[in-house]
Amino acid sequence: MKIGILSNNPKLYSTRRLKDAARARGHTVRIFSTSKFALDIQSGKPDLLYRGKPVAKVDAIIPRVASSQNFFGTSVIRQFEQMGVYCLNASFAVSVSRDKLRSMQILSRHQIGIPHSAFVFDNSDIPSALDRVGGAPVVIKLLRGSQGSGVLLAEKKSVAMSIIEALQLAGHNVLIQHFVAESKGTDIRAFVVGDRVVAAMRRTAQEGEFRSNVHLGGATEAIELAPEYERVALLAAHIMGLRVAGVDLLETSSGPQVLEINSSPGLEGIESATHLDIATCIIEYVEEQMQFPDLDIRERLSLSKGYSIVEIPVGNKSALANKTIEEASILEQEIQVLNIQRKGITIPTPRPIETIYPGDTLLCFGKQLALKTLLPAKRSNRKKPKALDDETIQAAKEAQSESSSPNESIT
Repeated sequence: MKIGILSNNPKLYSTRRLKDAARARGHTVRIFSTSKFALDIQSGKPDLLYRGKPVAKVDAIIPRVASSQNFFGTSVIRQFEQMGVYCLNASFAVSVSRDKLRSMQILSRHQIGIPHSAFVFDNSDIPSALDRVGGAPVVIKLLRGSQGSGVLLAEKKSVAMSIIEALQLAGHNVLIQHFVAESKGTDIRAFVVGDRVVAAMRRTAQEGEFRSNVHLGGATEAIELAPEYERVALLAAHIMGLRVAGVDLLETSSGPQVLEINSSPGLEGIESATHLDIATCIIEYVEEQMQFPDLDIRERLSLSKGYSIVEIPVGNKSALANKTIEEASILEQEIQVLNIQRKGITIPTPRPIETIYPGDTLLCFGKQLALKTLLPAKRSNRKKPKALDDETIQAAKEAQSESSSPNESIT
C-alpha cells in the first residue's frame, strides 16, 4: 500500500514514528509538506499538484496538519477525498475539532460532560457571561490554538474582563470556560484509534502552571482508563467524526468532562509514558479500513443511549446469508431491519419471511451490542498495542531534535 503523510516537518517524532511503522509493515511511504500543494479544480477531474507536478497515486493519507495551516490543510485533505483517496481523518472532522467553540457546541447536544462555557460578542455581555460559568477564576481560550497556546487563567473577574476586552480589540474571538479547580492542574489524554482507546496517560502541570500540556513541561504517567472515561472518550471522538483522536478529559466529582479533542494528537508523550507502539496501531487501522471501508457515519451516532442505525453488508460467509430474517434470529435480538439494499433496489420494511442473500446490505436499528455481533470482522487486530523499547523512543526523539524547521504545531 502507498501511504502519504501530510506533515511540514519529516523529522518530527510523530511523523518519523508513523513512517517507520508503515515501512516496517511493508508499505511505501511518502511525506508531503502541506504547504507545497496546489489544488487544481475543474469539472469532473479534481486534482492536486505537489511542488508543481501531479501527485503520484497514493492509497491512503494520514493528515498531520499544523494548526497554523488549518484552512489550507483541510482544503488539501478535502481535495484528496474528492480524488477518492482514503483519508484517516476526514476534512470536515479536522475542521470542526480545530474550532473550540464549534466542537463545544456540538458536544453540548449530547449527554457528555463538558466545562460550562460562554461566548459573547458585545463587551456589555462579558460580566454576565463570567457569572454564568461560575465566576473567577475563569479560563479564557482563543478559538484556535494548540499545545496550550492561547489559553489563559484569570484569577479575578476584573482581570478576566480586561483580558477579554483586549483580545477582542485585537480581533480575537475567545471562549470563556469554567475553571475546574478540583482537577488541580491535571488532565487525562485518551488516545482513540477507531473504536477503542489504545492508550491513556495522566498529565500533570509544572508547579505554578495550570496547563498540563507535555510541550509546556507537564509530567506524564501511564494509566488504566476507567470504563466511564473510556466510553466518554470514544463517544466524543465519534461525535466529531474522528477515527484517530487525542481526547483530553478532566477528572471531576461528577465524572469525566471533555476539555478538548485533537485531530492530530502527538505520539511522543503517549508513547514515552506508556511504552506502547501507538504508531503501529494507527497503521494497522489504516490497513483494516482499506480492506473493510467505514460503514455509514450513522453507525457512530446514537439515536438514544445504547441504540444505533447501522448498515450491515452480507458476504458469502455471513451467518445471515441465505436465511430469512426470522431464521437469522434478528428480531429476537430486538433488531429491526429498516430496509434491504439488493442490486440497486431498495426493499423497505421487509417482512420476517424475506430471505437475506449474499451481496445484500441491511439497514438495521437496534441495540449497539447486538448490532455489533452482526457486523463483518473488520477489526483483525484486537490485541493490546505492543510495547516499545527505550531505544526506539530515544532514536525518534534524537532525530526530532536534529530538525532545524520546527514549524509544525501538532497537539
